[in-house]
Amino acid sequence: MIKHTCLFALLLIVLYWTVARGQTPIMDAIATKVIQKYQQSSCEQLWKQKSEPKSPKEQEALQVLRNDPQIRSAFINKVAAPIANKMFECGLIP
Repeated sequence: MIKHTCLFALLLIVLYWTVARGQTPIMDAIATKVIQKYQQSSCEQLWKQKSEPKSPKEQEALQVLRNDPQIRSAFINKVAAPIANKMFECGLIP
């Protein structure tokens, strides 16, 4: 589980730098990996992840998304539908 958290944090940090520099193909690849993580995780794994504390690196990466609306928008536009769909299937959202 720690592997997934570190990977996610690393992906978000790389996402920040790629979008900030206008390299959307790299951002698309990172978003695709995040989508695959959700699609390949079981509902039980997602439930467990929901209650686990976030690592400092993951918190930092999330702060980058909070502070930069352009990067956040690009990332969310890419990952929102597949992640929301999985969360709905798992009963994580109504």
